[in-house]
Amino acid sequence: MTRRLQTLIFLSAVAAVGCASSESASTAPPGPGSGSGTTGSDTGSSGSTPPTMPTFPTAHPRVYLTAPTQTRLKAAVAANTAAWQTFKAVVDRWMGGDDIWGFDEWNAALVANLTGETTYCTQAIATSDAQVTAAATAAAANQLPVIAGDDYLQVGPMLTDVALVYDWCYGQLTSAQKTNWIAYMNQAVTNVWSPTTASWGGNSMPWNGWATNDPNDNYYYSFLAATMYVGLATYQDNPQATNWLTQFRTTKLANQAFPDFTSDLTGGGSREGTDYGVSMRALWQMYDWWQITTGESLATLTPNTLASMLTAIHQTLPTLDRVAPTGDQPRDSTASYFDYYRQYLAELAQMFPTATAAGPGKTLNASSSVPAMTEEFMAVYDFLYDDSDVTAAPLANLDTAYYASGIGQLYARSGWGVHDTWVNLTGGPYTESHAHQDQGAIMLYKDGWLATDAVIWSQSGLRQETNAHGVVQISSGGTAIAQVASTQSQLVALQRGSGWLYAAVDVTAAYAGDPRIQKVQRELVFLEPDVVVVYDRIDTTAGTTATWQLPTPAQPSVSGADSTISTAGHVLAVHRTEPSTATASAYAMTDDPSGDYSTGYRLDDTAAGGTVRFLHVLSIDGAASALVDGTDSVQVQLAGGATVTCTFTNGQIGGHIEVGGVTTTLGTGIQALPETP
Repeated sequence: MTRRLQTLIFLSAVAAVGCASSESASTAPPGPGSGSGTTGSDTGSSGSTPPTMPTFPTAHPRVYLTAPTQTRLKAAVAANTAAWQTFKAVVDRWMGGDDIWGFDEWNAALVANLTGETTYCTQAIATSDAQVTAAATAAAANQLPVIAGDDYLQVGPMLTDVALVYDWCYGQLTSAQKTNWIAYMNQAVTNVWSPTTASWGGNSMPWNGWATNDPNDNYYYSFLAATMYVGLATYQDNPQATNWLTQFRTTKLANQAFPDFTSDLTGGGSREGTDYGVSMRALWQMYDWWQITTGESLATLTPNTLASMLTAIHQTLPTLDRVAPTGDQPRDSTASYFDYYRQYLAELAQMFPTATAAGPGKTLNASSSVPAMTEEFMAVYDFLYDDSDVTAAPLANLDTAYYASGIGQLYARSGWGVHDTWVNLTGGPYTESHAHQDQGAIMLYKDGWLATDAVIWSQSGLRQETNAHGVVQISSGGTAIAQVASTQSQLVALQRGSGWLYAAVDVTAAYAGDPRIQKVQRELVFLEPDVVVVYDRIDTTAGTTATWQLPTPAQPSVSGADSTISTAGHVLAVHRTEPSTATASAYAMTDDPSGDYSTGYRLDDTAAGGTVRFLHVLSIDGAASALVDGTDSVQVQLAGGATVTCTFTNGQIGGHIEVGGVTTTLGTGIQALPETP
């Protein structure tokens, strides 16, 4: 097919969309819009300070490679830093013909701009042009181009390549290439936001519009990236560029994403869990590059951005080699610390270099199992995000407990050492497709998993059902009653005293009014450093079964109401105070009908449904030297000599804790933690 025919195919489709006149480069087409907000005290800015309005460079390169950024990066090149050497070696291998998985052509365009060696642009142009040509060929055959596959999931990275190569190698592009590339990019972005009228080459090719209006979904960030980079790179060259900038900055961020993040993601993090949630690193990169390009800070327009740095640190386990395995984990079911987490933290620290969490975040990355990027396609981010403006600080500068209410996650630990104990309790919104039926789940870690989520032993990383989590599973007729998506469980109590933390979650709403379930509540007392008391209040109809579950790596040894689990160099003792009628057993996850598990076990305490109250004490390495059972209460003799009595109210959330003869009432209400956003 001739290049002229390719151009006509794309332009015929673009013409139907309509054109907008370009604006002066000294003004911003998209204003802050509703929901842009003002920066708060967390960022060091006054709430009365007006936001910086974006301006757009008129000369190429427009995106990111402003004079200060060029100066900083060229200084690293001149100094021949280790990060530069690693990054350039990867690009040179690609230039030599090596097939490097995930490699982005804009990496070569970046090297060209920093070294002045145009051959890097020559190859980047050829590769990007092949993407455009292949799409034209597919469109001419009335077929979907690759970029439209999987509901346009890859539109972000694919158009980022074309847009940045267009911008950074502009002087080497032919007129035909400029025309073809712009038409291709315009059509792809148009199709993303107008799914029912999507077309290629004049042929109608609608799609379902998945996640185009869901800022909590990873697809959304891909769509935003395509829109932003195309708008910035082709500004004043492309009649549609102003539309894309307005779509990105006002329609999607100011009017949709920012209000959503501010109201729904208090405390930071993602409702998709840790694996899919780390896709927000693409959003942090957009914020950073937008500010460098236009002068406007997007990161400060919603508190979720800064708060996400704290969430990322607290959901990293004490050994700094893995993260909490919440939500789907398809990339690596064990949730090992990976380059993506390193990039996520580095980007946030570079945007907020003086924030309380920035120094500890830098320390975490440096001390983690990923002190440098391990994958070649990620090497560029060690070069771009060098943390030079961030002063490392001890992790111990942070509090040992953190509550991210927007994602329903409470994290607590006995300290910031690698051998300290970490505890997690889930209770909040269940709204995303990659989230799990894990409302009320607990996890416990010390030098390794003592109690975890069974997803880490699965081959798929996709075990969402209740039997994979440390929850009370309720069954009827031998079938588990599922927790229902688009429901909102609630952390209803959070309280702290000297050496202890108390929390309570009401999970009843997760069952969406199922008449068989009237009440599901869990209360937890963390007696630092190594004892956890768990009280469950279950009210269900007759004929149901309640099973208290604890997924664990090693097979539990069961003896009546007591079980022991030897794993990670520790012994976890689990004592059931009540009900006395429950039956304990050890279940091998490999027996699960899904056939998805390679190992793992689950301690099950099963009781007949109705009015059921479970009370368990989990003790690591004899930290609870003696226990005295009561009704809805237990007295714990700690190995250090202190005596603690935990008493719970049978019918509702609350009770009291007695430590050393001093009694404190426990009840509903959220106590602000030192790092409450």
